[in-house]
Amino acid sequence: MPYKVGLYTLVLFVSWWNHALPQSSPLPTPPTYSRALETALRAELFDGSNYSTLQRPDKKVDVRLSLTLLTVNELNIKDQVLSISGYLSVTWRDDRLSWKDTTSTSQDYSSINFLFSTEERVWTPAIIVENSVEDISVISDSKIPMRITWDGIIHWNPTGIYKVFCESDITYYPLDTQTCSIKISTWGYTQGEIQLQLNNQKTFDTSFYNENGEWDLYSATGIKSSDRSRGGESYSSLTFTLTLRRKPEFHIINTIFPMILMAFLIPMVYKLPPESGEKMGYCLTVLLAYAVYLSLISDNIPSTSKNICYLSVYLCLTLAYSTISVTIVSCILNAYAQGEKKVTGSINSICCCIRSKRVADKNHVTYYGDHRRMRIEEFPPDYDSETNVISYREYSKILDKIFFVVYIVIITITTAVFLILLLIHFYSIEEKSS
Repeated sequence: MPYKVGLYTLVLFVSWWNHALPQSSPLPTPPTYSRALETALRAELFDGSNYSTLQRPDKKVDVRLSLTLLTVNELNIKDQVLSISGYLSVTWRDDRLSWKDTTSTSQDYSSINFLFSTEERVWTPAIIVENSVEDISVISDSKIPMRITWDGIIHWNPTGIYKVFCESDITYYPLDTQTCSIKISTWGYTQGEIQLQLNNQKTFDTSFYNENGEWDLYSATGIKSSDRSRGGESYSSLTFTLTLRRKPEFHIINTIFPMILMAFLIPMVYKLPPESGEKMGYCLTVLLAYAVYLSLISDNIPSTSKNICYLSVYLCLTLAYSTISVTIVSCILNAYAQGEKKVTGSINSICCCIRSKRVADKNHVTYYGDHRRMRIEEFPPDYDSETNVISYREYSKILDKIFFVVYIVIITITTAVFLILLLIHFYSIEEKSS
């Protein structure tokens, strides 16, 4: 019973206390959105507050950027120019355009979440593409709307086709990989006035990327690069880097495969009989074909000495082999023209040793059970070191056989080394990307 009396007394006291306190009036409901309300807000923000687009929002403005890549239009390694389509996502805070605090405005605008404006009426950071090769100017587009949120955050997405310098690495052309950068820097405002930062969510967005027919996109990253110094002042800078690898199928079929086939045509000149009369013509045809091919390759790569193109080295070596073969074929044809004239001296001895392979297998022992049988080969009666000499015509045919083997070996080794270098680089990039 005392417990119930105490509880009843507590309830009466709380009720009396609530009635004794002064009753506050309920908060007014903010007006609903209307065009008139937005017009009033615009007039208050831009006209009534003496807002100036020449005054930055704060002593130091933090500007966050990210780059969205839409497509790689072209990568011209000869002119060393990369062309891409995309847009920048630029975000900063301007407290002068905030209506979050209702006490600082003439009325409650909380029903308006955001406004749209253009750079003609809003202060915008002056930024440039530092390594642009075309239209080096401050990024600007008065037709693109800016989204201004209720807390003064401004979102701006200027679009563009950016053409930038890209230093080409032609070492492994045509199975090459190129790394290009888009360098963004402030202009006019020093790093103490504008500080560029990367967007924490996505520094380099490739969600909307459309593939290029010639290049595969392997990586896209953004970093805060070292500040740029101009006129004794430091300027904030960001760097967006793309790694592109050339698609191999087209160049394997149209460049590498025909080039290797042409290389193995060079030894075939030594299989043509001298009496056919086509030996020298064939040799010169292969030489000229390689000279034309080398000029075509040179037209597609930059005239730079920073990197040596393995393909050009391979073509130069093959061209040198073909040039030397012209000299060798001339000597062979000259020897063949001597007819049955005998070769004398050490050349004759060497040729006789090459021709007579039976010398190394002169004594041959065969076992038949417990018995041995020895077969002794003797030189033919006409084989005499003094009388057995070869003619120049035979000498030319021996040279054909020797240089055919030599050229097959040399070209096979050269081609194998060239292909191994290209394939090691190609698959090493593939492993890094995976």
